Amino acid sequence: MLITMSLMMIPPIMLPWVKHPLSAGFILLTEMTLVILSVGLASASLWYSYIMFLIMVGGMLILFMYMTSVASNEKFKFSWNIMILATTMMMWTSTTQTNDSWFQYIKITYTEEMTNLKPFFFSMNKFLNEPSFTLSIMIIIYLLITLIAVIKIINVNSGPIRHMN
Repeated sequence: MLITMSLMMIPPIMLPWVKHPLSAGFILLTEMTLVILSVGLASASLWYSYIMFLIMVGGMLILFMYMTSVASNEKFKFSWNIMILATTMMMWTSTTQTNDSWFQYIKITYTEEMTNLKPFFFSMNKFLNEPSFTLSIMIIIYLLITLIAVIKIINVNSGPIRHMN
């Protein structure tokens, strides 16, 4: 858990130096995967993190489609500066983790905090209880209506990903 949380600091630091949408999408996917891992480790059920992962992959597919339609012929340039920065950050993270006394202190503190929070552990039942169940149904209906409206508004024959006859 501690290693995951320390690795979560690396992608946001690298994001300002990225110029290509594909690189930014990969960094965003890496960061979200680390966040999903930490949420999955902290909660009693993995369903919430699984749903977050599926939503994120769907968003990344939309980003990839947009990128291929707008900048399809743009060359991807590999930046060695970003690679060196990522390697340096990962080496710094691994050297920080080797300090046994610091790691044991954090591990003991984290374990004590988690045992104190056991009654308040995350569960999917909270999302399906009465007050938030109504909100969930309203969000589902709103997303369905928005999807139908977008499908009716767009013209398939005039978009960037149309069939050429």
